[in-house]
Amino acid sequence: MNLTNAKWRKSTHSGPNGGECVELADVASAAAGASVVAVRDSMDPDGPVLLLTRAALRAAVQTAADTH
Repeated sequence: MNLTNAKWRKSTHSGPNGGECVELADVASAAAGASVVAVRDSMDPDGPVLLLTRAALRAAVQTAADTH
């Protein structure tokens, strides 16, 4: 998937120096039949990208919140 024009965003809680943050971008996916969310490490913008449906991202965030 070409993410060249993706509009990445990160939490407003992130500091100006970056740090341990993830960035998200809404992207269209014809294969999925709907939009998906691209997730990447803000410290490695050219690194791997995880593509998730909104439901899968919501479940992952909820699981992370439940374990803290």
